[in-house]
Amino acid sequence: MENRNGLVVGAVVTHARGSADRGSALAMISTVPGTQRKTLAADKAYDTAGFVESGRIAHVTPHVAMNVARSGGSAIDARTSRHPGYEVSQRIRNRIEEHFGWAKTVGRIRQTVFRGIHRVDLPCKLNMLASNIVRMRRMPTVVPDFAVQGAR
Repeated sequence: MENRNGLVVGAVVTHARGSADRGSALAMISTVPGTQRKTLAADKAYDTAGFVESGRIAHVTPHVAMNVARSGGSAIDARTSRHPGYEVSQRIRNRIEEHFGWAKTVGRIRQTVFRGIHRVDLPCKLNMLASNIVRMRRMPTVVPDFAVQGAR
């Protein structure tokens, strides 16, 4: 999900394993276009030394929730958490739950009738697309400055 408008950028269905989510997150962030540095906000399950280091190698700033209760402490250090963007990412990352909640209630993927990763992946992506459309409908329309100047 991108932070500015809360739209889903990518979605993938994986097997329910502890490490599958972290690997697919890094794979999805690598497909995001652009040369600027990217940030990746995630919950405490992603606060592992391997994930944080892999993100930094891929030029991704890991805005991961700090898991201070874990033995050994958090893998996120002050070079990430001291910036105001880290706090903003931690607040906004909860918006992704709105998309999943919408897909489970309106999109009917709470109990899917399909079996297998490939068959469940398409309905999940379609639900995220539909959720984006619903969110875009409620977004304010912004007229670019050049369009206003041309109308004068």
